[in-house]
Amino acid sequence: MKEFQHVTLPEGDLITIDDGRLVVGDRPIVGALRGDGIGLDITPAMENVVGAAVNKAYGGKREIQWCPIYVGLEALQRYGEVLPQEAIDAIKYLKVAIKGPFTTPIGEETHVCLHCAHQQNHDGTCDNCGKTDGVAARFRSINVGLRQAMDLYACVRPVAYYQGVPSPNKYADQVDFVIFRENTEDVYAGYDFEQGSDVAEAVIALIKEMTGREIRSDSGIGIKPISETGTKRLVKKACEWAIAQDLPSVTIVHKGNIMKFTEGSFAKWGYEVATEEFGDRFITEKALWDDHNGKMPEGKILIKDRIADSIFQQIQTRPGEYSVMALPNLNGDYMSDAAIALVGGLGLGPGANIGAEVALFEATHGTAPKYTGMDKVNPGSLILSAVMMLDHMGWTEAAELINKGMRQAIIDGHVTYDLARLMKAEGREDVTEVSCSGFGDAIVERM
Repeated sequence: MKEFQHVTLPEGDLITIDDGRLVVGDRPIVGALRGDGIGLDITPAMENVVGAAVNKAYGGKREIQWCPIYVGLEALQRYGEVLPQEAIDAIKYLKVAIKGPFTTPIGEETHVCLHCAHQQNHDGTCDNCGKTDGVAARFRSINVGLRQAMDLYACVRPVAYYQGVPSPNKYADQVDFVIFRENTEDVYAGYDFEQGSDVAEAVIALIKEMTGREIRSDSGIGIKPISETGTKRLVKKACEWAIAQDLPSVTIVHKGNIMKFTEGSFAKWGYEVATEEFGDRFITEKALWDDHNGKMPEGKILIKDRIADSIFQQIQTRPGEYSVMALPNLNGDYMSDAAIALVGGLGLGPGANIGAEVALFEATHGTAPKYTGMDKVNPGSLILSAVMMLDHMGWTEAAELINKGMRQAIIDGHVTYDLARLMKAEGREDVTEVSCSGFGDAIVERM
């Protein structure tokens, strides 16, 4: 096995790729990135639930060997940087990993404390929490850095209703779809130029010279690339998911009515990959009505598109019409959070970043440093992301046990403070508020 400076590989089976398929032994080594803040709490809860499910599903014949990989605060303390190359190399080597949340600076200060997320204009001791080993120079985003470094181009976010979770939408029980968000282009690969900068003024002048169009001289300028390559591989992944899961439709979401050569092309290229790559498995809405009078033919999957602003209405009023959606980066970001809110925001839902060979599963919420070490927060997002990971590995029996346990724990009202508060506000009296680790135990008990 490969040797690293700070990453120690446990004994077990390396996950490999053979002819495009994942090969997983009985004791696979899986990367574990704890995360900052409440990652300290939710990661052990997730590992406990996964271990119990795997043991129960396979009678003790299988076991995940967790391999700690250091990013964020833990990396800063070991390497002196928040996203070391060794961490990226280790994830690539192991093929499958799961991570907690990481601090992302949002202000203009030059430094951020990874213990408490306080931002300041100097290194050394944190002005807020007083700790001396957690202040890092400003960086863009660890999450984005991981995705770009390993070309994890598909952000996959399943959204489904869990009975008993208070929801603001009366159609929440019809929500059961998967969002495929492009992960490397659009605003993530874009450029943002300050008002009055040389580049902004040059772009404004170039557009006027080449097209005659006027842009106000005091404008900031943003550029968002969307490529045929990036689009087609993302939509192909969404189509493969629909085929594998026997789902009825794939919807391409875009704002092509306004941005015709970025988002409009996203829709055009999406249709091309569905019809060219998968033979006659897909049928367009036009063909559906022209050739079949609106009646879906046996064995076909509907490929359709919707304008971005209208889809936000439709997932609220008729969510049952959607099963897989493929979106550019920014629209996918908005859609993911809006869709999770529809079903009550259970731990903010699961997520995965998937590339050609590597898959990195993740908690989809922030670090909430004020709750760090309190064993209080909801670990649901990371646990459900582990369900996705087990499915990805082909360990579907263990994945289903976790789903079963979580659904029953919620039905029984054994939940963390966030869900307990909402349930009680709806008048439910049989709610038992449990800790972060206690929610994990409640899931295990109900497998």
